[in-house]
Amino acid sequence: MEAREAALTDYVVEWAGGPVKSIRKGIVETARRAGVAGVSPHVFRHTAAVHMAAAGVPMSKISQYLGHSNVGVTERVYARYAPDHLRDAAEVLDFARVRRAT
Repeated sequence: MEAREAALTDYVVEWAGGPVKSIRKGIVETARRAGVAGVSPHVFRHTAAVHMAAAGVPMSKISQYLGHSNVGVTERVYARYAPDHLRDAAEVLDFARVRRAT
């Protein structure tokens, strides 16, 4: 709500009373000035997806959020960040647990 009250225009992202023409250029330039290499809008998108996966958000929802054409794309890139990813496979190799069970 504070952002809406401080806004000078109806644009979601504004600069000098008008719409920002390229968010990418703004992010890249800001990163350059800050001395941080390799920052782009894609970095923010990827970071958001990683945080969602780590929090256990279903891949189908992450896929929809990112606008992927199918959930397979999302799973290939982000499944490894999910807390339970490969847990069942790792438990098979937990020989100490297997010995306790017998």
